[in-house]
Amino acid sequence: MSLATEQASPAATRPAKPKSKRRLEQRPGLNRWLPYALLAPAVLLELFIHIIPMLVGIWMSFVKLTKFFIANWSSAPGAGLGNYKVALDFNNAVGQGLLKSFGVTVVFSLVTVAFSWVLGMAAAVALQPEFRGRGIVRTLFLVPYALPAYAGILTWNFMLQRDTGAVNHVLEQLHLTDGKTFWLIGGNALISLITVAGWKLWTFAFLTLMAGMQSIPRDLYEAASVDGAGNIRQWRNITLPSLRPVNLVLVLVLFLWTFSDFNTPYVLFGTAQPPAGDLITFHIYNASFLTWNFGTGAAMSVLLLIFLMIVTGAYLLVTGRRSRRA
Repeated sequence: MSLATEQASPAATRPAKPKSKRRLEQRPGLNRWLPYALLAPAVLLELFIHIIPMLVGIWMSFVKLTKFFIANWSSAPGAGLGNYKVALDFNNAVGQGLLKSFGVTVVFSLVTVAFSWVLGMAAAVALQPEFRGRGIVRTLFLVPYALPAYAGILTWNFMLQRDTGAVNHVLEQLHLTDGKTFWLIGGNALISLITVAGWKLWTFAFLTLMAGMQSIPRDLYEAASVDGAGNIRQWRNITLPSLRPVNLVLVLVLFLWTFSDFNTPYVLFGTAQPPAGDLITFHIYNASFLTWNFGTGAAMSVLLLIFLMIVTGAYLLVTGRRSRRA
């Protein structure tokens, strides 16, 4: 074999580069701008769907945008901080209504988050061991999460009806109530809200916690079992510490979702929500579209945004310090 043949042999056996890769190497400019071009549609959608409406809402909070300026809203006179003063003046009806709605929302959010987390954790722990039919049970548990929100809430609306609802029928058959209970009006409205919102959210907590448990080594549980640790002790000393990063994010997400929930009260109660179920998002909606005072409603929305940002920042600061100490 000649020297030229020996030198050409490695080149002949080297695999050829794909044409698409060679084209990208020949166009360094395209290779540099391709990631930005792929991100551009998402950035534009975020800009037009969230950023611009949020900036318009902030602008509306500083003008007297009432029903008299709807036809020509750009000519609405400036209000300065007047809308914020009205919303935060707890001596008038507007401020008192906002404060009561804020209190109802705080109770609703805390109880719903706790209810969803407890159910999700219990289901995740119960379905962690392998048994026959575990996949089917997991799938059934995810039905509330996969079901469209409006369809699920409407179903609960029918079930909670006083005369024809399934809830009262079951309670009467079990002899737990003496008569038919009003669930969608009066003081029981908050219980209905928490039940429906918790039913909708607990499956997300279950899915998140179950995914987090997959990363916990089974050797830890086996060693703890050999040492005589029971199920409760294993959950307290192994499962909870291992799921700490997951729980930090999960609790924050659940709180933000419940505190800004609008679909649940709107579909469950309609436009005439009872005082016990007057969540702040629905209160802002009524303050804007029933009184046609969009300036005050926008100011309430900005105050809600500021509150959620403060809570999120404080939560991340406290949990971050605890994580660094640990």
